[in-house]
Amino acid sequence: MTKVFSALARGLSEIRWYVHEFFGDNAYERYVARHRIEHPDHPPMCERDFWRKRDRDAEDLVQTGCC
Repeated sequence: MTKVFSALARGLSEIRWYVHEFFGDNAYERYVARHRIEHPDHPPMCERDFWRKRDRDAEDLVQTGCC
């Protein structure tokens, strides 16, 4: 019975991870981790500014069509 619950919990955890990755919920955490490696000499932008920039970039960089 414990193995069943363990497998179920692992499966739910994987589904949760996939949903968060799909919707971009972990984007800020990935940004901060990468920023610490590439730019350790200055702090990353705050989370609020990150999401604003991400949304602005998504609107400004819209590509339509195939080319």
